[in-house]
Amino acid sequence: MSKAPPNIFSRQQATAKWARARHRLQSDKAAAYLTETIVEDLLDRLGFMRFQPDRALIIGDSTGALQSDLAAKGAVGNVGLLGEFDEEAPGPAEMFDLIIHLLGLGHVNDLPGALIHARGALKPGGLFVAAFPGAGSLPVLRKIMLAADGDRPAPRIHPQVDNQAGAGLLQRAGFSKHVVDSYPIRVRFPSLKRLIEDLRDHGLTRSLATPVPPITKAGWQRALDMFDELRDEDGKVTETFEMLVLTGWK
Repeated sequence: MSKAPPNIFSRQQATAKWARARHRLQSDKAAAYLTETIVEDLLDRLGFMRFQPDRALIIGDSTGALQSDLAAKGAVGNVGLLGEFDEEAPGPAEMFDLIIHLLGLGHVNDLPGALIHARGALKPGGLFVAAFPGAGSLPVLRKIMLAADGDRPAPRIHPQVDNQAGAGLLQRAGFSKHVVDSYPIRVRFPSLKRLIEDLRDHGLTRSLATPVPPITKAGWQRALDMFDELRDEDGKVTETFEMLVLTGWK
């Protein structure tokens, strides 16, 4: 009898935060640079591989650039919204020859199952690509939150998948060939508030199922003090998003 996947993330919270992120992106001031960078990278990868699908499923591309590029090449595109698309439920068998998933796969409870379902929805020879923040992401925020919590650290940042684990997951899901790599996106922030706002814009705030106590007023002051300690000579703090890219062929 197989074990049920651990309940690490709250789907209700995740659905709500992705919906909020889409609403926030309607503002001209909203940050979208992570998605834009990922999309640019994936377009380069698809161009290098000269992969031209007939039917594609794109999940999480708030820019619309992937859909537009594929449509220009004659592909029929299906769009999935983060929080509404259920990665952990089986989809139609062998419907797509390309599935691309942006940002969201690091926030599902049954990641092995999600990859198995994605493979099942691919036609033979189809391509799956996912990109999301992996191990090594948000080291500054992690340090700041530890300072805020003091002697009683709380689980405020999501667990992260590294390259080795990503390769193992693709192999376990049954992809015939797979490649896993990562690259950093470094962003300089003038304030802790700006960092948090940018995370909200991208839908990358907390959605863990385990409740945590709110940060106290004294805790927020410790967080601000730590941010100030980390400022460079220009008064800014550099945070890193280590983008993990999973690529698998059926």
